Amino acid sequence: MTRDDPRALIRYALVGLALTVALFWMVYLVRGPLLLIYVSALLAIGLAPLVAVVERQRLIPRRRLPRWAAILIIYLLFIVALVAFGRLVIVPLVTQARELWAALPQMLQEAQQWLIERGLLTRELSLREAVAQAPVDGFDAVDTIIAAVWGFIGGVFGLVTILILAFYLLVDAEKLVRAFVRLFPRAERPRVEHACRRVSGKVSAWLGGQLLLAAVIGSSAALGLYLLGVPYFYVLALIAGVGEMIPIVGPLLAALPAVAVAFTVSPAMAIGVAAFFFVQQQVENHVLVPKVMERQVGISAAGVITALLIGGTLLGVVGAILAVPTVAIFQVIFEELLPEASTD
Repeated sequence: MTRDDPRALIRYALVGLALTVALFWMVYLVRGPLLLIYVSALLAIGLAPLVAVVERQRLIPRRRLPRWAAILIIYLLFIVALVAFGRLVIVPLVTQARELWAALPQMLQEAQQWLIERGLLTRELSLREAVAQAPVDGFDAVDTIIAAVWGFIGGVFGLVTILILAFYLLVDAEKLVRAFVRLFPRAERPRVEHACRRVSGKVSAWLGGQLLLAAVIGSSAALGLYLLGVPYFYVLALIAGVGEMIPIVGPLLAALPAVAVAFTVSPAMAIGVAAFFFVQQQVENHVLVPKVMERQVGISAAGVITALLIGGTLLGVVGAILAVPTVAIFQVIFEELLPEASTD
């Protein structure tokens, strides 16, 4: 029986289909680790130019700084900035949270009295009763808190894994690139190396764009909250700047502390702060992000918005974060496969 026999072709097709289905199923089963690896690779690619700059510094007389030391210096600066931010933010937030918790019973009583006067509530509830009787998607408050804490712990372990894996990818970056380039014919290797450099530049520009957006949002939030008379406006502006780096839910979560702090002053101020963050979010979504990413990464504004919508729909917050650098990588691949498309 030869391969031209129809039955043999059917068998080959069925075997190929079974192997394809098995491969996709295995990829689906390990989608979590694969996503961590992809995020680590993007972080390593984005930090590669900065590592090269630090590596060239002659901190050791007559010797070039080792690559691992350059990476550790960048990580150390990141940790110092994170600790400084935490020291600046945590103390005022704890103070405000205590004041808000002390005033919460009075606020709850006034709100319930307003509802009773309008016939929307039959009797006043204590704070403990209100918390105990408030279901959250079918679960009680304890289950919700446990799920939130467990998710936070998982996020911390995931971040540590990403940083460690990115460190080793950066240390072995040159070997990995050389091994990847060798997969192609010798005549195509310079072109592949050039594409790798372009990908590194675009991902690094994306990281720079994220920092620029955070600075713009933080500065505008500081000015707006100062004009509105919100206490601790500089701390709340720092939270808004950090939240900007998390698409979709980041700006919303960053606005909640500002609204809560404003509510301790007056409900009218809380409404004003909520309106300010709503307008800022609209400008950020439809103007700042598309234009900044278009200038930094070279993707059109329409492409950025489309990527954010698709990424957010597929993978939520993580998909929105990874959307723009992923599109930038595909753009480089497309332009290398079809060079006439980039010259038109």
